Amino acid sequence: MNHSTDGIPFLDLAAQHGEIANQLDEAWAKVTSTNGFIGGPYVAAFEADYARYCGTSDCVGVANGTDAIELILRGLGIGPGDEVIVPANTFVATIEAVVEVGATPVFVDVADDVLLVTAAHIEAAITPRTAAAIIVHLYGQMPDMDAIGEVTRKAGIALIEDAAQAHGARWRDRRAGSFGHAAAFSFYPGKNLGAFGDAGAITTNDAALVRRIRSYGDHGRVLGTKHEHGVSGRNSRLDALQAAILSVKLERLDAWNAARRAAAAYYRDLLEGTDCRVLAADPRGTPVYHLEIVRVADREAVTNALDAHGIGWGLHYPIPCHQQDPFTRFAHGPCIVTEQAAREIVSVPMFPTITRREVERVCEILVAAAQGSTSGTGS
Repeated sequence: MNHSTDGIPFLDLAAQHGEIANQLDEAWAKVTSTNGFIGGPYVAAFEADYARYCGTSDCVGVANGTDAIELILRGLGIGPGDEVIVPANTFVATIEAVVEVGATPVFVDVADDVLLVTAAHIEAAITPRTAAAIIVHLYGQMPDMDAIGEVTRKAGIALIEDAAQAHGARWRDRRAGSFGHAAAFSFYPGKNLGAFGDAGAITTNDAALVRRIRSYGDHGRVLGTKHEHGVSGRNSRLDALQAAILSVKLERLDAWNAARRAAAAYYRDLLEGTDCRVLAADPRGTPVYHLEIVRVADREAVTNALDAHGIGWGLHYPIPCHQQDPFTRFAHGPCIVTEQAAREIVSVPMFPTITRREVERVCEILVAAAQGSTSGTGS
């Protein structure tokens, strides 16, 4: 992965933070002046604002996105003996959370055009032991939530959204985080809505689930008490400093996402008809392009060319989850689309302040490298 500072970065947080530097400084000063760093009014304010933004009744701030998935599963009572359907094409955190609660991940493949799970994949994997399906809005795009919701409702299983890469994304007129029994968000610094460290949240319309999650994430305390612990819980709380920073950034999120969409549209215009294949975008949804994914035949040639020109890039993800050592025991056959994509995908620069000229330069290098690699093979 290239980290050059003299070319085009993969991600430019400094430019984003520069836009809101004064507000960030004010938020920092307000929290530090109170010396109240755990819980308190800044956490409560962000939770209320983010629930409103997502279109849910509740939001619970937690320590990170992985904890968010695990706490949802625990709150729903999912554990040993239960199966949870998961896409093979996701970050390992999705799988880690399932394994951590003692449930069994059931891997399914994804659609070739968007690399997201479909209702058909979910339906084919349901068994009498299925307790939930985790729908990952990978790269900032949501799959067909109408069809997926119908399948999960019919089967009587929980629908959980892993929206860690989809802050502000929509399916039709509803935002990510408002479709499932609950949704998990990560605010890792590089996300569309990122903190200044690890942070996460859960959104839901289930008040009873909120109470259970708050208890589990606060050492199993009986809510409203300090020394009474009703269950064996854990420590997973959103810091007040992170909440205050997230509140500032939330005000800019829609504008930043719109800038990402404009950059993604320009990438598509420039790469159409070339040897660099971009992901499709369902017109019923509004993606937020957390990542800009390009598929190429010879990834090594392409990434070498990007490195040579100081252009940042990433891989999301080169080893599918069902082929990672801790999880191979759960694999039952190949996930062909996921495995093929894992050999071809490369993530190219995508951030709200990227310029049209920068997108043009990235595409020039991509196309030249991709064409050179295919012509070299005689194709």
